[in-house]
Amino acid sequence: MNFLDLPQTLSASGDIRLPGSKSISNRALLLAALADGVTEIRNLLVSDDTARMLEALRALGVEITESGAGNWRVHGAAGRIPVRRAELFLGNAGTAFRSLTAVLALAGGDADYTLTGVPRMHERPIGDLADALRQLGATIDYLGKTGYPPLRVRGRREEEAGGEQGREAARTVKIRGDVSSQFLTGLLLALPLMEENIVVEVTGALISRPYVEITLNLMARFGVSVERQGWQSFRLPAGARYVSPGAFHVEGDASSASYFLAMGAIGAAGSNGVRVEGVGRQSIQGDVRFAEALAEMGATIETGDHWISARAPSAGLRGITLDCNSIPDAAMTLAIVALFAKGETTLANIASWRVKETDRIAAMVKELGKLGARAEAGADCLRVTPPDAQNPLRPAIIDTYDDHRMAMCFSLASFALPLRINNPECVAKTFPDYFRAFARIARPAPVIAIDGPTASGKGTVAARVAAALGFHYLDSGALYRLAALAARDKGVDDRDEAALAALAAGLEIVFLPEGRVLLNGEEVSLALRGEAISAAASRVAALPAVRAALLFRQRALHRAPGLVGDGRDMASVVFPDAALKIFLTASPEVRAERRFRQLREKGLPADRAAILSDLRARDERDRSRSAAPLRREADARLLDTDALDIEAAVAQVLAWWSEVASVAL
Repeated sequence: MNFLDLPQTLSASGDIRLPGSKSISNRALLLAALADGVTEIRNLLVSDDTARMLEALRALGVEITESGAGNWRVHGAAGRIPVRRAELFLGNAGTAFRSLTAVLALAGGDADYTLTGVPRMHERPIGDLADALRQLGATIDYLGKTGYPPLRVRGRREEEAGGEQGREAARTVKIRGDVSSQFLTGLLLALPLMEENIVVEVTGALISRPYVEITLNLMARFGVSVERQGWQSFRLPAGARYVSPGAFHVEGDASSASYFLAMGAIGAAGSNGVRVEGVGRQSIQGDVRFAEALAEMGATIETGDHWISARAPSAGLRGITLDCNSIPDAAMTLAIVALFAKGETTLANIASWRVKETDRIAAMVKELGKLGARAEAGADCLRVTPPDAQNPLRPAIIDTYDDHRMAMCFSLASFALPLRINNPECVAKTFPDYFRAFARIARPAPVIAIDGPTASGKGTVAARVAAALGFHYLDSGALYRLAALAARDKGVDDRDEAALAALAAGLEIVFLPEGRVLLNGEEVSLALRGEAISAAASRVAALPAVRAALLFRQRALHRAPGLVGDGRDMASVVFPDAALKIFLTASPEVRAERRFRQLREKGLPADRAAILSDLRARDERDRSRSAAPLRREADARLLDTDALDIEAAVAQVLAWWSEVASVAL
């Protein structure tokens, strides 16, 4: 199942060691490949984006070997690409695609390369970079839509290289700066391949400037200093060549740090908060300034040379208006933090979001809307209004558009309510272990899962335990009875799995106090109690598609302060990480007698023998069904109620919970 269900998170605390920066990792790999000498790159990020760069460089003939966990040895090619013809697939790695396009275009001679990516990469513009490279003599052909990948790239014409006169005079090349800073980065990284003085003039306002600062910093580490006048002019001297620094350490990823710092800022006030290690005052990444934005919103921030910590303020966070040019990627995290602030938050100067892995402005508006939040977009801005009593948030299924930052950002919304993240594996682009790291420091709302056979008393026990603890209560059996009732009313055969699953997914259900239930606006509390509906529910519950359709409805109740759920697969499927698991049972004879008395007390007809026969048939069906068969989990505590009344059973569950809570919580 390509989704991840997140319960409501109560708080977060702990330390996180960040993976290496994606931006630094891919730049360092390319620079090491172009340099003279061997470079040992340490703490290289292991992700889809860096994998695409490694594959491409090896395909181009660069010798690269892994020298230890996170460490790679790159044998530089001294400014000449060994393999002159190749087809390169670069996925959706924008930094890799754009920088390699520039390097290969300026390789000269008989170079001839084809560069492709995933469909979204073919929707991300590259025309401004291609125009700049053509000014330097490169030949670039679009193999699809003009201005977009895929590309055929051939080396610049030799007559364009110039001689001694070319080395003395400065050639000027113009490039736009208001679409993506990766265009300028790619051009700057490639220019030392030319033996000329080059002046790059940026037209329009340069966006995402911190990423260009990273580029300039790393070029200097590899021996090439770039002269610049503000952000509009950059000069590279003739004869500049990359030289290996020997060993190079990749600092932690500041963009990834934003999610964990946000967890500390929106978690419970008074907690120790969250500390990230790997970035700090000495970081060269612009996204490290995300901590300053949190501080402006009221969070308590502390910073060391290589670490940052964040704690929630006692007075709560406040909305801000912020120019996000210096934190283009981390600014996405602020859009979710805004849900927990007082007052509106406006994020400005974020036009670059529209040409990333997806149109992030449009995606953010749509997915925030699913949660019930109010988000308004402009051409280069986003305004988020936090929820209130009249406009509360609601559980939702979040689409990620194969965009790693959408998945990581929206995980933070779980501090408000449960949600589902579709395609969570997309985080592999930059942070494959993100959700494991998230779970390690997050404290979710607790769950007590009570499973057992029909008429074992688990529903009554679970409801009373929930009431005693002030927790929410989930009667999973009621959901299947509601599906069976809706099928009867709609004339849907309870053996038609596809039709039943579609019906179950669209049910409008409201649980009211004292066991009352509304189905599609009508109260159906009494109708649910009939034996015919109960029997039909047992058949419906055996259908995998129906169970899948109702899974998120059940998990959406996993919220503060806690949940008690009863059913037949609470511990095995619905809440496998429950803090306390109980298998509550009784003999068929005892259960039949209890059911007989219940029906007679309600004035309903009842036959002991028929009830016993039916219970045994249901037990066998529940144990043998392929979808979530009834079983006791290895870590579930057995509660046999043959000789216990309800009060004694409830007391035992509460005693076990007290024992578990004192350790786990």
